[in-house]
Amino acid sequence: MWSEPLGTERPATPRRVPSEAAQDAARDYVDLFRRLRSLMRSLPDADLTPTQSAVLIRLDKDGASSTTVLAAAEGVRSQSMTATLNALDAAGLIERGADPEDGRRHIITLSPAGHAKAERHRLERHAWLARALDEHYTPAQLRSVREALALLEGLDPAKGPARD
Repeated sequence: MWSEPLGTERPATPRRVPSEAAQDAARDYVDLFRRLRSLMRSLPDADLTPTQSAVLIRLDKDGASSTTVLAAAEGVRSQSMTATLNALDAAGLIERGADPEDGRRHIITLSPAGHAKAERHRLERHAWLARALDEHYTPAQLRSVREALALLEGLDPAKGPARD
């Protein structure tokens, strides 16, 4: 069952207990996804620490944020996040502005240079993954990976159910 955003309703349907195979596949998929995401986020960037890179990626993906929200998302204290943001600010990668709802708080956004850096980093991570796939799998195996990914696309509620 999909977890819907608050305020949206889904018609009541009887819940089925997932098969053991589905439970195993879900566990394996989540484990692999977490490991790959962690690995890709930790790929070195010559100019940034892993935390700075993670904050840059988060701001690019999620948009404007506050120090407190960024600290919680990255699992660090606000003081540590302030140091990270100061380094990104000194590099010209972020901009700080007053929060219109709370003048004591700053809203952090990416500068144009920050957006460009995040895009370059994203392209480097994608290139790394493509090289790793190419080095580890045959063309036939890569076709199987693509077929598996196409099957997983069916889980996207926007694309509709893969089966009833």
